[in-house]
Amino acid sequence: MDNTGKSASNIAHKITPHLWFDKEAKEAAEFYVAAFGGDSAVTSQTPLSDTPSGDVEVVSFRLLGHEFMSISAGPLFKFNPSISFMVNFDPSQRTDAKPALNALWGKLADGGTALMPLDKYPFSERYGWIQDEYGVSWQLILTNPAGEVRPNIIPSLLFTGGMCGKAEEAMKFYTGIFENSKQGMVARYGPGMAPDKEGTVMFEDYMLRGQWFASMDSAHKHDFSFNEAVSLMVNCDTQAEIDYFWEKLSVVPQAEACGWLKDKFGVSWQVVPSQMGELMGGSAEQRARVTQAFLKMKKFDIAALQRAAAGS
Repeated sequence: MDNTGKSASNIAHKITPHLWFDKEAKEAAEFYVAAFGGDSAVTSQTPLSDTPSGDVEVVSFRLLGHEFMSISAGPLFKFNPSISFMVNFDPSQRTDAKPALNALWGKLADGGTALMPLDKYPFSERYGWIQDEYGVSWQLILTNPAGEVRPNIIPSLLFTGGMCGKAEEAMKFYTGIFENSKQGMVARYGPGMAPDKEGTVMFEDYMLRGQWFASMDSAHKHDFSFNEAVSLMVNCDTQAEIDYFWEKLSVVPQAEACGWLKDKFGVSWQVVPSQMGELMGGSAEQRARVTQAFLKMKKFDIAALQRAAAGS
């Protein structure tokens, strides 16, 4: 990446998971905040009018210090396990790690569906994968206190179908694009683990913009793949940054709309100005002008959005 994207201020900008709900963004955010506890809170709610989905609501929230954004914008996309969120319970960081894991599992299981039951596995004394009542997937794991500390929540990408076997390629691609990036651990499938191919990624993690992500390959039969229900939002200080990430990531022209794009692996990203909250934070009239301006855009134009906010 060139120096445009490597300033110290940009390193502080995280990549924020964005969840697309039908009508439940506020309800789900409040449920998660109550379930996770700790450093969790609903941080903002912003109504948007006259969008292609009608009147919608954008909700920002924080879970155990990890920022999320969500939107209630109609039933266009359905959550699936292709992007899940790994929740780490580290006994070296909290004395109640195991009971806290069990308690959160119980809350997520109310109306949810276990994808891998909460149990002991070769890689963890306590682990389970669950899809909650809203369809969002979570992996709860009791981590090894002897290992390197990881954050409380890590977005995790599952490469299935035609993308199976591409997890490592994707990791190298992403770490080559984003600043403050590095590879973490890689565990591979061994012989006799069919249908998974020997040498493909059973689990890997890596850092992008100072934030940890994880990926896995799975050759098992799955009826899902990456979609827009979960996207990854990249905040950019400058137009040069927006241009850079757009050029590096976008490969599906028909998916480009309102700052959204798809990469070559099918993962959806949003490349947005870091000033967006400020631009949308004024009067209802200002918010309407900015909304109508960005609805006409594919790649965001910061100067045009600023003119719309100013009414000029």
